[in-house]
Amino acid sequence: MKKSINCWSFPGGYTIGQCMDKAKAAGFTAVEPNFDLTGPVSMESKDSDVLAVKNMAQDKGIELASLSAGVYWGAPPTHDDAAVRSRAAVLVKRQLETAALLGVGAILVVPGLVGADFIGGAVPVQYDKAYDRALEFITKAAPHAKACGVVIGVENVWNKLLLSPLEMRTFVDTVASAFVKVYFDVGNVLQTGYPEHWIRILGSRIVRIHVKDFKNSVGNINGFTDLLAGDVNFPEVVKALQEVGYDSYLTAEMGGYTHYSDQIIYNTSAALDRILSMK
Repeated sequence: MKKSINCWSFPGGYTIGQCMDKAKAAGFTAVEPNFDLTGPVSMESKDSDVLAVKNMAQDKGIELASLSAGVYWGAPPTHDDAAVRSRAAVLVKRQLETAALLGVGAILVVPGLVGADFIGGAVPVQYDKAYDRALEFITKAAPHAKACGVVIGVENVWNKLLLSPLEMRTFVDTVASAFVKVYFDVGNVLQTGYPEHWIRILGSRIVRIHVKDFKNSVGNINGFTDLLAGDVNFPEVVKALQEVGYDSYLTAEMGGYTHYSDQIIYNTSAALDRILSMK
């Protein structure tokens, strides 16, 4: 398994090049860019802009692990408005094309939501409708994923949808495409389950891993914390990953510090070294 870190983990104002430099200096093998509405890797980017990012990474000697995205919170594929769902379809098409240009093999996709208390203002979508719309969205995107040679990684996230590993397994198996798998976030399941159980149940369906830690005693969005400071049983997580044969990136997705925010990059790198050394 290889150490990676998401570009959201860096202090505000960092360019993608500065993220690469800092990650490499801290001992990471890879960084994970984020697909957005604007910026160097985004809906507004030209192919040449994206290729410039790929070339930059190659010149700096750092890998690109995958392509994450937060754009689906603003355009949920499960929304009651068909126009919003159509917008999500446009987003995933371009995200896949962007990932292909970057040369990464997987993207992170939030498949929609029933509700999300931490973002506020969203009208809940009835669960069965949300599930059916998410399934339709991912199923329709699968052929383009195949054409691009990029796997869609459906993320388990705080969206009140796909709440168990059994449901996630059924969801992915129903799509029945080698280009639709799971982007599993270790820290996101602590409130309702155990990440090592998810890993063993999902097995080879996992295409990428996000790592973060969470304190159950806090129990809300403020419970996310530094790696090894929360309740994730990392020895069992690593054991489970080894059992299912996962050997790709472990990508840390961290929040910043109030002061000396770049220190989290070094602390996370050291924590991942310790996690990966666990027997």
